[in-house]
Amino acid sequence: MLQNNSTLKSHINSLWNTFWSGGISNPLTAIEQITYLLFMKRLDDMEAKRERDAEFTGDSYTSRFAGTFIPYVDDSKDISEEERKKLKEPQDRGLLRWSYFKTMAPAEKMLEHVRFNVFPFIRTLNGSTSPFTKHMANAVFIIEKPLLLVEAIKQIELIFQEIEKDATEGGHAFQDIQGDVYEMLLSEIATAGKNGQFRTPRHIIKLMADLVGPKLGKRIADPACGTGGFLLGAYQYILSDLVRQKDPSKLVKDNDGFERGTLSAVLTEDVKKILEESFYGYDIDITMVRLGLMNLMMHGIDNPHIDYKDTLSKTYNEDAQYDIVMANPPFTGSIDKGDINESLKLQTTKTELLFVERIYTMLKMGGVAAIIVPQGVLFGTGKAFTQLRKKLVEEAELNAVITMPSGVFKPYAGVSTSILIFTKGGETEHTWFYEMKNDGYELNDKRSEKFKEGGIRDYGDLQDIVSRYRNRNPKTDTDRTAQCFYVPKSEIVVNDYELSISKYQTHVFDAIEYKEPSLIFEELEQLEANIQAELKTLKDMIA
Repeated sequence: MLQNNSTLKSHINSLWNTFWSGGISNPLTAIEQITYLLFMKRLDDMEAKRERDAEFTGDSYTSRFAGTFIPYVDDSKDISEEERKKLKEPQDRGLLRWSYFKTMAPAEKMLEHVRFNVFPFIRTLNGSTSPFTKHMANAVFIIEKPLLLVEAIKQIELIFQEIEKDATEGGHAFQDIQGDVYEMLLSEIATAGKNGQFRTPRHIIKLMADLVGPKLGKRIADPACGTGGFLLGAYQYILSDLVRQKDPSKLVKDNDGFERGTLSAVLTEDVKKILEESFYGYDIDITMVRLGLMNLMMHGIDNPHIDYKDTLSKTYNEDAQYDIVMANPPFTGSIDKGDINESLKLQTTKTELLFVERIYTMLKMGGVAAIIVPQGVLFGTGKAFTQLRKKLVEEAELNAVITMPSGVFKPYAGVSTSILIFTKGGETEHTWFYEMKNDGYELNDKRSEKFKEGGIRDYGDLQDIVSRYRNRNPKTDTDRTAQCFYVPKSEIVVNDYELSISKYQTHVFDAIEYKEPSLIFEELEQLEANIQAELKTLKDMIA
């Protein structure tokens, strides 16, 4: 996790302070501008790697920077038409690369170049009809101070250097760069968590991806995707699974104990084409849509499908389209009753309930969902709460309910949450319950990594959950005093479809033996006699 790398945290702190002192203090505005710069840097790095790989293999590769552009010329400049015409002659797009403009001088020239040449190129990167270009149409590069740009570029260079070091030395080979910066900025401001924008911790995303096991060719969605963390988690799982099939020896354990492989080993053109049509995200915040698009592109998905859309409203009509849905939808809030999509039948305006139903409708028959919900969904007594739980038990196979400790979302919130896993169209006979007590991190605002004796990384219950889930058996997992067990559907139905693990758990208390009261009084009297004797000795010494 980001918080555990003090150097990276310090660099991102400095980047945030640079924008603050430069007059850009709105956190979402700042992160959007920072993301544009991160994207410019990452795009150049990715293109350089692809060019090197093509040169090494002898394959042909056309860089995104191939071709020319017409440079910007300030029309207010008092120059001759001949000079103006010469300045507007086409130039090599290589001049738009981060590696070129990061050393430009003076700073005023760099700012003009980035603002009027590089940024317009970035906005139309994927062609006029792509989702990326569509949602970047109204994007504005608002950095106006040359020294702010120069300092920001320096800080981003340091951030990438530390990320590279962390990837090779710290076991974080699958860094969500965009998400890390977003998380860090949120943790720095008092408004963190407004609008429900809590980024899901990376290790929880990895856990959920391992539990649902997405495969190449499956359509995967997130109806409230934010920066695209779940889509990225599914993407990385799929590629690691391909490495597992091709050469398991190339898999390594990451910092949370999950097996991951080198992505470039399996990212062929054929695989890329399939992946381009595999991931779909939606969000009602246009800033989040842009961040999500750039996040996926920074990780090798060149044409991601992330759209600006309210998936609970009447405008959304993509039912039965997806094989897998992974999500952490907003926990709080309501939607206007008149705006709710007709396909949603729950009599409620609570978004935490409507999103679960929406996810159910998005799935194809046989599709699987993994959703984070607040604990109240599991035991709420309102009619809509009961209706939703009944739907999951009666109209789907409710595979698992995994309760998480309340500190998982710190420092943003202390809310207690659970993961629901269900298969649409299946039949619930038994449901597997697991009580996660330890997620491998301290359950406080610092969320530091845990270690066992000898400095061995403590993964908490993460790997135990994956292992036990894959090997679960309703005939043997029956011990209600254990950390995980099965509950038959009939018992859930009798309990009004309640899904709280405490409802079915048997607690064993150790018997405590107390002394007889008369013996306790004897000991107290003896203690008092000893104290009086000591006091008399002290008094005699003073006299």
